[in-house]
Amino acid sequence: MTQTAAVSFTAHDLDAIAEATGRTALIVPPEGTLSRAGRRINRLTRGALARLVESEAFGKAEPGTVISLNWPTGMAAEALDIVILPRRPEMEALREAGATLGKALGDKPLLILGPSQRLPELIEACVLRAYAYTDQKTDTPKTPGAITAQVSNPEEMQARTADLLSVAEGVFFTRDLVNAPANVLTTTTFADQLKDLESIGLKVEVLEEAELEKLGMGALLAVGQGSDSPSKVVVMQWTGGGDEAPLALVGKGVVFDTGGISLKPAGGMEDMTMDMGGAGTVAGAMKALALRKARANVVGLVGLVENMPSGNAMRPGDVVTSMKGDTIEVTNTDAEGRLVLCDVMWYAQDRFKPAGLIDLATLTGAIIIGLGHHNAGVFSTDDALCNGLIKSAEAVGEGAWRMPLGKAYAKQLKSRIADTNNIGGRPAGSITAAEFLRRFVKEETPWAHIDIAGVASVKADTTFAPTGATGWGVRALDRLVRDRFEAE
Repeated sequence: MTQTAAVSFTAHDLDAIAEATGRTALIVPPEGTLSRAGRRINRLTRGALARLVESEAFGKAEPGTVISLNWPTGMAAEALDIVILPRRPEMEALREAGATLGKALGDKPLLILGPSQRLPELIEACVLRAYAYTDQKTDTPKTPGAITAQVSNPEEMQARTADLLSVAEGVFFTRDLVNAPANVLTTTTFADQLKDLESIGLKVEVLEEAELEKLGMGALLAVGQGSDSPSKVVVMQWTGGGDEAPLALVGKGVVFDTGGISLKPAGGMEDMTMDMGGAGTVAGAMKALALRKARANVVGLVGLVENMPSGNAMRPGDVVTSMKGDTIEVTNTDAEGRLVLCDVMWYAQDRFKPAGLIDLATLTGAIIIGLGHHNAGVFSTDDALCNGLIKSAEAVGEGAWRMPLGKAYAKQLKSRIADTNNIGGRPAGSITAAEFLRRFVKEETPWAHIDIAGVASVKADTTFAPTGATGWGVRALDRLVRDRFEAE
């Protein structure tokens, strides 16, 4: 797994500044007032810092801007990063500054100096952005540089930052899973990695095909029947709360999606290694909750399959039977994620009687047309759950937007020969997909479906992540659990 940067806090030590190697970051307010550390650096650099602070460029810079001086005179550091932040910075500026530091971190150490009311959040952004997927490279450093901050209250600051760093480990776990190629992350190796989470306190069960057949998961099994990789369902339980019913998180885990017999175009098919993004997000969220010892009961369930064309593959026109008992006409084998989810969702409700059910999936290209790569689409039957989820996403800087549901959309799924069709045509494709899933939600279960097709893996850097897997949703789900499901 990609390691997060090690973070530590030490007492103020002005004499250590000159000898610090790697990068040194100094927080300076927009008015240019220098702290004791800043005044020491100004003396070391023979007034270079004062000249910068008095410059026109500094005066015009927005909060969150980082101005770098390479190879500063009088210091062992390779670079001096001037971080422009007011004493009570806005979260967006704080995140931008931290991400800029993380992007430049590399494998060299970083020393952070200067006052900030939100230093833990600055460091969180730095840690999240200091990510690079290097598992398949042979000559690239695997460990990011260590981050040290000089503060007046090291122990208190370490405690305030601990949970954020635990959640960052969950984000990195998700990113590694989503970035991994399909010949590395098979259904079996995916399940093995989840089983390893028992070492941090999760209870993990792997349900194999024979057991899935007994449970009646005909929809899920149909998706994977064309692949040599066995289909699996993995159940992860965290019982940090009392006797209350758990929150259930369900993730789509298609480790590679060719589209099956309804074959996708060759161009871009290599990106379909990320079609297990929902399962990756659930896995990362469960790891985060366990690492920070959340005072809540949460169960994570993921359906792991591979959608391949073969002589045994599911065909367009086939009718499969879900665990619920509903029959499904498969008009398009590339609308497979909902077939996986519907069985796992029904199983989650049958077994755990959850207080709420949230499923996550890279489900439709249609959501990208509607929302681009800036927001996940959220569909829900429960206003309180949906509003809490969107509020949590907003609080951590992850975009989410509520989309509609309705009987008119559900009518598009009507089948002549079965209880329902697995697609409803091109119009409102993400909504009809959600309506398909809604069919498998029990009336008493608060439910939200999150289509993360546009945000799970991207072609350009985001605030918190480089190109590729973002880990979207781990932090939002953790925040939702913290705000709505943790015991007092």
